Formats: sequence, structure tokens, C-alpha cells
Amino acid sequence: MAMISPKSPLQVPSPTCLSSAKYGQFLSVTTTPTFSPKRTPLTLITTRSAKKRSRLIMGASASSFSADIGGVLSDVSIFTTAGQPVMFKDLWDQNEGIAVVALLRHFGCPCCWELASSLKESKEKFDSSGVKLIAIGVGTPNKARLLAERLPFPMDCLYADPERKAYDVLGLYYGLGRTFFNPASAKVFSRFDALRKAVKNYTIEATPDDRSGVLQQGGMFVFKGKQLLYARKDEGTGDHAR
Repeated sequence: MAMISPKSPLQVPSPTCLSSAKYGQFLSVTTTPTFSPKRTPLTLITTRSAKKRSRLIMGASASSFSADIGGVLSDVSIFTTAGQPVMFKDLWDQNEGIAVVALLRHFGCPCCWELASSLKESKEKFDSSGVKLIAIGVGTPNKARLLAERLPFPMDCLYADPERKAYDVLGLYYGLGRTFFNPASAKVFSRFDALRKAVKNYTIEATPDDRSGVLQQGGMFVFKGKQLLYARKDEGTGDHAR
């Protein structure tokens, strides 16, 4: 684990609740985080004192990312739901802006509808804390619109990456085994009620026409400008950040 000391506190969403209805719990975090080179389970521990400011201790799989990953990602081009190309560097302030970047599997994934529903529930708290919410899915813009209209989900926060460019840059998992046979996918059964509610208006038509996209796994990332504060790769289908 690595400890982030409390210099210049910022309001950042707690990654431990990124796929639950408890979204919007915020903690103070420094502008200069460091990460352990050892992969550790996703944990978030806070200590509070009347005499000391809060500290954040975070364990996450960030060691596999280069220091300039934010810069590399900034030049990746994706699409708005209206079909307009946009580069990552134009999605949030690349100097001081805080952004939660959620990469869904694909727009026809029921588990991703559940994750998108949880993100939507906390958007107001993200906004009030100055945190930009960005959700990206595999598929074309028209597939993204299906999710946005039926869930519903705010279109100004949703983007399409049909060629999986961002997923490749971030090295997110891909394959048949990860998608259908990974033990981590069993976690979705603990969220069955939330899943059932989220897919009330689900349509399989949101699935990418290029079926190879359904084998893509997602992930969750938090940036301050180009600096990566938090990273998590989903191990399997439905294995979202909690």
C-alpha cells in the first residue's frame, strides 16, 4: 500500500464505492500519490482525528502503468454519443481537473448497465465536488445512445470507443476466459437486485455489431490532470470497483 499525505486536500470520489448505491462518498487526497509496486486488493482506509487532517491509504494495481500514461491517453480519440470525435485531453482540465473515468465492457453488457446506473446515481455529488464523470463503452455512438436513452444515462458523460483504443492503451483484460469463466464474475450475484433494476429497459440491440467487442473487460481510473491517482482493471465480467 502507499500512503497519500494530506497536502492540498481535494475532494475525490472514494473508489471503494464506485459501483454501488453508496456513490458520492468523498475523501481528502493529496496531489502527489505514490503506489506500491505490489498488486494489492482494492482497499480504502481513512483515519480521522480532531487534531489532524484525514489521510488516505489506497491499495490498487497502478504499478503496471507508466508515469506518463495520462499523457499517452490524452491523445486517444473516441466519440460522443452524437458521433463527434473527441480526444481524451479535451474531456477534463489536464492540469488540475479531477476525473473519474469508468470504462464499461460494452453497451450491451447487462452488468455495465448496472454500473452505469450506480454512476448516474452519484453524478450530482460528483458535480458538486468538482469531479468530472466520464463513462466509456465499446461500441458505436448509436449503441451508446441506446443505453443512454433506455437506462437512462446523461449523454454528456457517455462516450463510445468502437475500436477499443483506450482499452488497449490501458492494457485492460480481454478474452473468452475473462468474459465467461473468471471466478471474479461471481460477485455480480451479490448485486442481483441492483442488476435487475438496472436492466428493466435493457435491449440486446446495444451489443456491438463487431461481436469481438463483447470479450473486452473494463476498469476504473481516477486522474488529476494527467496524473493517475487510482487504477483498477476488472478481472472478469461484473467485477467492478466496489
